[in-house]
Amino acid sequence: MQSLPVFLLIFCRITAFFVVVPVFSSQGVPTTFKIGISFFVALVVFSANGTGITIPQDFSYILLIMREVLIGLLLGFIGYLMFMAIQTAGSFIDIQIGFGIANVIDPMTGTSAPILGNFKYMIALLMFLSMNGHHHLLDAIVYSYKWIPMNNDLFLRMVDGSLSEFLVRTFAQSFVLAFQMSAPLVTALFLTDVGLAFLARTAPQYNVFVIGVPLKIIIGIALLLVLMPGLAVLFQNLFEIMFESMENLLGLMGKKP
Repeated sequence: MQSLPVFLLIFCRITAFFVVVPVFSSQGVPTTFKIGISFFVALVVFSANGTGITIPQDFSYILLIMREVLIGLLLGFIGYLMFMAIQTAGSFIDIQIGFGIANVIDPMTGTSAPILGNFKYMIALLMFLSMNGHHHLLDAIVYSYKWIPMNNDLFLRMVDGSLSEFLVRTFAQSFVLAFQMSAPLVTALFLTDVGLAFLARTAPQYNVFVIGVPLKIIIGIALLLVLMPGLAVLFQNLFEIMFESMENLLGLMGKKP
């Protein structure tokens, strides 16, 4: 009876993490699998860190549940934010290339996503799995109990505003990364628009609206093929930033063991 409340708190944090974090939160992953892996990971964490801990069984237990769920959601949200930077970069390119109107349903998130953003997201996901990134995510939630134990003071740490400032700064950083990833293609397509504007002024007999649409698509896809080898290094840097941000978040919510 003393161990069950502790196990449920661990289960709440890990389940909230798997609800938001990339790869595991995909709609293609069955819900029973998410619950099952959350249960077994919680069992491993409880066997390692949860024994011998007593939890007050009164109304304060609701606050403890909210605290654990918030920790899991914040950790998963950092990873989700970095992956959304890839789709944001794709949407920037789609607007310039003319694919902005042709959104597709992303099977991973179940929402509408840009074509090139979805393409880049799938490449990044394959690279993330090939470098065992999902194992690093499991390490992050398991070792979070060494940084943020069950008796943490998360609500007191949220009062000074450092946590909200970190989240805003991370969101801004992800937006800047998205802009940097899309900058070469967006700049080239913008210069194409400038060239078409000069063509329309110097040779009015050409219909730039008919010429411009296929020309921008050809230039955009050609540049995407040229820049494709550089995506590996780009995504690797993005994943390093993601894990570094997770570590910084753990340091803000707890302390380094």
